[in-house]
Order: sequence, then structure tokens, then C-alpha cells
Amino acid sequence: IRVTKKALKRGIKKVRPGNTFGDIGNTIQRYVESQGFNVVRDLCGHGIGKELHEEPKILNYGKRKTGPEIREGMVFCLEPMVTVGDWKIKKTPDGFGYKTKDDSLSAHFEHTIAVTKTGCQLLTK
Repeated sequence: IRVTKKALKRGIKKVRPGNTFGDIGNTIQRYVESQGFNVVRDLCGHGIGKELHEEPKILNYGKRKTGPEIREGMVFCLEPMVTVGDWKIKKTPDGFGYKTKDDSLSAHFEHTIAVTKTGCQLLTK
């Protein structure tokens, strides 16, 4: 749980105009893996606006300086999902939730963020 919360905080620190979504994902992935855990790769953060889930998809892994550039006025959700086992997931029998295929423990935290001229503002705090 602690690693997931800290991964979210580290990702948020990368939210500013001129950075890319790859910068965020890379930061989250490197931290999580340095702590001995894995990032779930089949679910991701997302843009939010008129619809709950909009483009762009914001991966919790990746390479720096790749993906769309972050621009002032964007609003999106960062939501790292971290597991102690393998990152592959499956739907739960209720058809709504997810769990890891190897049934390992995992954690998920999320914030909705607005990009400002010099950084960002958390909308869910």
C-alpha cells in the first residue's frame, strides 16, 4: 500500500507542461520495480472530461519523453495499480472488478489532476 501511494506521489511530481505521459509512467514503473513489486499493465489512468474515461490513456509504465505531451488545461486521472506478483489480470466473477491472475495482493490509488501553467492541481484532495 505504501509503495502504491508513494508511486502516485512521484507520478504527480512529473505532471507539468512540457513533460510527457511516458515521463509519468516511467517514474511510476521505476519506483515500483525498485521496491520489488510490479505495475499492472492492462489497466491505466485516463483523461476525464465530458465522459469518465477519455483519451489519453496514461500508462503506469513506459519510456521517458514518449507519448503525448502534457499541456496546460488537461484534466486526467493518475491511478497506479501495484501487485506483489505477476501483473496480468482477469475480471472477477461479478464482471465488474479485476484481480491478478495469480491471485497476488495488489493496491490501487487514484487522483484527478488539472494541469496548470507551472504544474498541477489535485482535484480530488
